[in-house]
Amino acid sequence: MELIDNKLKLRPFKNSDSEKLAELCNNKKIWDNVRDYLPFPYTVKNAQEFIKHCQGENPQETFAIEYKGEFVGSIGLVKQTDVYKLTAEIGYWIGEPYWSLGIATNAVRLITDYGLNQLELVRIYTGVFDFNKASQRVLEKAGFKLECIFEKSVYKNDKICDEYRYCLIKKSLVPGKI
Repeated sequence: MELIDNKLKLRPFKNSDSEKLAELCNNKKIWDNVRDYLPFPYTVKNAQEFIKHCQGENPQETFAIEYKGEFVGSIGLVKQTDVYKLTAEIGYWIGEPYWSLGIATNAVRLITDYGLNQLELVRIYTGVFDFNKASQRVLEKAGFKLECIFEKSVYKNDKICDEYRYCLIKKSLVPGKI
């Protein structure tokens, strides 16, 4: 499955993405803004394992971001379970050479549309570290709203910081019905 918008494409990961994935993701500036489960340093082996995991998804929830025909980052949804089964958490990163080009905002819009309409989600949310102003702007431009701030809830790089929680809710819902 591919999601396409002008010069941007969200597509399944290919084995051939592993070198570029490792190159872009092995960047402390990216690692500083994501959860610690992303390894740092990031190796080709890490990339190959991640790609293999993504290729086994059904339905597809994690995509390679391609801009002007070039792999530039990753975006995905993590569907929740139990009473939260109509909710997913969104996560994404863009390689540093491609920052400030509007890629993240467009990718968030594409995957949000996919999640709400293809995966039939009702709510998509994410948490952003208080110091990651660029990601906060991406979400706001993509129609997400700030729901709350979890004070002193994140420990990253030997510092305690706040987490800004954003969400987007499907607009076409009738209260109490799917």
